[in-house]
Amino acid sequence: MYGPLIDELIKNLRILPGIGAKSAQRMAMHLLQKDNDGAKRLAQSISDSVEKIRHCDRCRALTESSICVICSSSRMRSGQVCVVENLADLYAIEQAGTFFGTYFVLHGHLSPIDGVGVEELGIDKLFAQVNAREIEELILATNLTLEGEATSHFIAERARSLNIKVSRIAYGVPLGGELEYVDGGTLSLALESRKTI
Repeated sequence: MYGPLIDELIKNLRILPGIGAKSAQRMAMHLLQKDNDGAKRLAQSISDSVEKIRHCDRCRALTESSICVICSSSRMRSGQVCVVENLADLYAIEQAGTFFGTYFVLHGHLSPIDGVGVEELGIDKLFAQVNAREIEELILATNLTLEGEATSHFIAERARSLNIKVSRIAYGVPLGGELEYVDGGTLSLALESRKTI
């Protein structure tokens, strides 16, 4: 409609979550007509980030080095590992400010229909860390969805076979809810009132 380059830009902006055709069109027009310097900075920032950002060797969060800021923090107690489905969940718990253990990000949940299994989630890496470090407790903070519960159950069974204490976040998180949309106070309560499963 606009020409190959503009059409390609609009198409590429639509890969962002929540951005439809009209929003992508408005963004493209703004960048091209009103903020060329901003567009160049944005393009450079995206390019640099894609080249330099990787997963933390320990928790699998995003970082520019081998170990992320959270894992290298001196305030972290290494005996507790909170297992979450995605980065948004990790950051939501961090913002609550009441958990001082380390994390492990699955980057999804078990879903055989979608071809997501143990290997794709890095569950073997999680248990390699459990064996290598002095882990006292796994706190399962997967979403309270059918897939999140199945993932939690699988990890709990495997941890119990190794005599590792396992707990599950509890109160305050609505059934079917996703952690990234829960407020900090509710998340704090959920972490404090977790129960062994």
